[in-house]
Amino acid sequence: MSSTRTVRTRRLAVAAAAALALSLGVTACGSDGGTKASDGTSAGASAAATGAATGGSSAPKASGEITVFAAASLKESFTDLGKKFEAANPGAKVKFNFGGSSSLATSINSGAPADVFAAASPATMKTVTDAGGAVGEPKTFVRNTLTIAVPEGNPKHVAALKDLAAPGVKVALCAKEVPCGAAALTALKAAGVELTPVTLEQDVKGALTKVELGEVDASLVYKTDVQADAAKIDGVDFPEAAKAVNDYPIAALAKAPNKDGAAAFVAYIQSPEARQVLTAAGFQAP
Repeated sequence: MSSTRTVRTRRLAVAAAAALALSLGVTACGSDGGTKASDGTSAGASAAATGAATGGSSAPKASGEITVFAAASLKESFTDLGKKFEAANPGAKVKFNFGGSSSLATSINSGAPADVFAAASPATMKTVTDAGGAVGEPKTFVRNTLTIAVPEGNPKHVAALKDLAAPGVKVALCAKEVPCGAAALTALKAAGVELTPVTLEQDVKGALTKVELGEVDASLVYKTDVQADAAKIDGVDFPEAAKAVNDYPIAALAKAPNKDGAAAFVAYIQSPEARQVLTAAGFQAP
């Protein structure tokens, strides 16, 4: 009987150990996406962000649709980066909405479904963060400076900001609510130049298009926009641009439908690979 009891005791110990191991395994795995990081984001989002920022291949891959609201001046470089991000994350699809930062911020605060916001100025990002619309602190990922866009060959011989105020020179500016418009006003004030534009556009691409179409003689836009359109447009640099440099912040949004995807994309935009694409497009490192 003593031998029988010993065998039975050993069997019960083995069964208890197996049950304990199974319980610990379930706890460690958790429910689908249920584990939370210290900042309240899902563990998947935290790992995705860390992996994307460091280039780690073991990080969870982003999946699903990721909607990115981005300043119009980011169109060419972000379109390229979106394709690279999708190639690295086969289950993900990046959908962009490009426009004036101020109008995008208004849409976000009005409840438009979006996962990420990349603005052309801290002021426009602040309207979103003040409303509690961003996750954590926005990160500045690039900077941009202004230049004077003129038609190819510069027929009006614009060489400085003061030339924009000359009789017969038609100028397009961005509206003052838009980051490129606010920067233009700062630069003009620094140069002591006053002018009346023939049109105020809602984003930088609109102001550049006026030059392309020959509707104006010049426009104040970002250097990146002139570089992207160098086949049709010439750029004239001016020293006062140093007084109106715009920082570009990016943030995942609090009401993002795809939180893990948003965190992964924001981290990717801050990666060395993305920085290389952005600086090649004419942006400056922060």
